[in-house]
Amino acid sequence: MKYYASRLLPFYVSVAVVVGVLIGSFYATHFSGNRISFINTSSNKLSDLLHIIDERYVDTVNMADLVERSMPQILKELDPHSTYISAKDVEASMQDLRGSFSGIGVQFTIYDDTVRVVRVIPGGPAEDVGLRPGDRIVAIDGKTYVGKKIDTEGTMKRLKGEAGSKVELTVRRSGVAGMEKYSIVRGDVPVHSVDASYMLDATTGYIRISSWGDNTYGDFLAAMASLSAKGMQHLVIDLRGNLGGYLQAAVSVANEFLPKDRLIVYTKGRRFNQEKYKSNGRGTYQRLPLVILVDETSASASEIFAGAMQDNDRATIIGRRTFGKGLVQVPIEFRDGSMVRLTVARYYTPSGRCVQKPFTPGDEEDYEADLLTRAATGEYYNSDSIKTTGQKYKTRLGRIVYGGGGIIPDFFVPRDTTGITSYYKEVYMSGMMTQFAYWYADHNRKLLGTVKTPEVLAAHLRRTNIVEQFAEYADKHGVQRRNLMIRTSRSLLERMLTTYVVADLFDPAAALQVDNVGDPFIRKALNVFKEGRAFPTSGEKKTARTVLDFIPSVYSAEYGLQTKFALGATRPTSRPGQYRKA
Repeated sequence: MKYYASRLLPFYVSVAVVVGVLIGSFYATHFSGNRISFINTSSNKLSDLLHIIDERYVDTVNMADLVERSMPQILKELDPHSTYISAKDVEASMQDLRGSFSGIGVQFTIYDDTVRVVRVIPGGPAEDVGLRPGDRIVAIDGKTYVGKKIDTEGTMKRLKGEAGSKVELTVRRSGVAGMEKYSIVRGDVPVHSVDASYMLDATTGYIRISSWGDNTYGDFLAAMASLSAKGMQHLVIDLRGNLGGYLQAAVSVANEFLPKDRLIVYTKGRRFNQEKYKSNGRGTYQRLPLVILVDETSASASEIFAGAMQDNDRATIIGRRTFGKGLVQVPIEFRDGSMVRLTVARYYTPSGRCVQKPFTPGDEEDYEADLLTRAATGEYYNSDSIKTTGQKYKTRLGRIVYGGGGIIPDFFVPRDTTGITSYYKEVYMSGMMTQFAYWYADHNRKLLGTVKTPEVLAAHLRRTNIVEQFAEYADKHGVQRRNLMIRTSRSLLERMLTTYVVADLFDPAAALQVDNVGDPFIRKALNVFKEGRAFPTSGEKKTARTVLDFIPSVYSAEYGLQTKFALGATRPTSRPGQYRKA
């Protein structure tokens, strides 16, 4: 009978959608995360329906579970970004954008049925007690924690916890006889959204922003100060794979580049008055030549920042058309700790365009297939395939820009499928490359630990034919060797494997620096500075380039669900084999 009840669920949902209500009426004094109270009235059909089911349905129904399953279905009928988050998932959904999370401060993977520390996060409790990359956690709080039943989610629950609470870890360390025990007091582990900042050359700084969170603006200012001290005269901001985050973070960074009273973004909704965000004129870098890198996984707050710079003719945008999310969500928390992120407004760039791509309420599948559709129509490979059917708008200098489907870059960088074979797809999607990278780093940690720079390590890996070592490893672990495809994919495999190993032995920032060498996006940015074209001029046309971008990028689309007023998120994504934080 449970099957029969589940078949009736769409009917319950359709009733709810037709009458246009959620489960009870709710209100908040303002939509900034406040708790809300239900108003139960006899006129609420959905409440009546739930009561009837509870009282009269032929079998006993778990009403709480029915409501939990109904909430996402109701919101799906509104738009693709209004979402319901269960109480158990709220903390995880907020973690990436908060300034910190409570835990021990490690990134880990599970390999050979054992939890292994990949990275110790600087500034976290694990660093304070001396935990190291490569350590194997074999017991937690005195209980053995190895074997086929351990999993990522269970490990995170055991390692995370309230700040001030303790966890006892028993660790096996390579080269050390016996076990070592660590008593770790959980604490606040910093979360940084500026992944990397370094000098591309003597005068060009580079900053990658992975999300727009609580710490983004502060991290950005610190990175800018460091780069300025090193002689920065031009700047590249990399927003590829940045799915969005907090509106205010994007506005604050944009303010650093604009003169006084320039419009950055405005929001408008049925129950929300138009709210404008303008620059205050106190930005430090108003005349710094700027290039912004974007791709199809740059969304939401990233599009606000790129759109503000483009409409104000303040920067040159390089890459591919962005995701196209122009809806504003607010988080509304229920008494049980669960949360609804409800779309309440749209945001508009300074020229007046909304970058939200078209959608059909309730047709989530079609919306989520948009990026695949772009590939099928050739948009990733030729700028002429980009649809510009949206309404036309003009920047301050009169350049034509388009609404209704993301930010179209000023210079296009296509994908290159050279090297993408079925063998490559299999080892990438299965996580085999990240698994090998950890194994390789772990088995060579003592030898490679003496290498001083990521560039030297990368050169060493190329000399030692890491692709051949990987092919042998993959063959032993279930991916049959295919020599012709391996030769075809060799350059791409070498790039990815090198980057993963550097990440394991140094850190993600070092890996990104290695991965950026030869990146066509970076090459184009440097050419723009060299040609003096960072500041757009009136009437400048968008230009398609023949430089190519290998796919998929090591860091593309690996960031999780984004949160908070005023911007929601695209769907959470991750790269195969991604390490988890605790």
